[in-house]
Amino acid sequence: MTYKLKLRRIGNSTGVIINKELLDKMRVGEGDTIIAVETPSGFELSAYDPAVARQMDAAEKVMRKHREVLRKLAE
Repeated sequence: MTYKLKLRRIGNSTGVIINKELLDKMRVGEGDTIIAVETPSGFELSAYDPAVARQMDAAEKVMRKHREVLRKLAE
């Protein structure tokens, strides 16, 4: 399913208006935090999970530290 989201000016920033149906499907509401992840096809919005954020931070550190090894493994 595709949802059309509206951008609105909020003070000096720009916010995204997300309808109730999509918020319910994402299991988030006003005041919750969501994350945007860049993917090959665009951006993916999902509910913020602190445990997943910690795991992603750890994975990024490992990937930075072992960049050359990972590059060789990918060949």
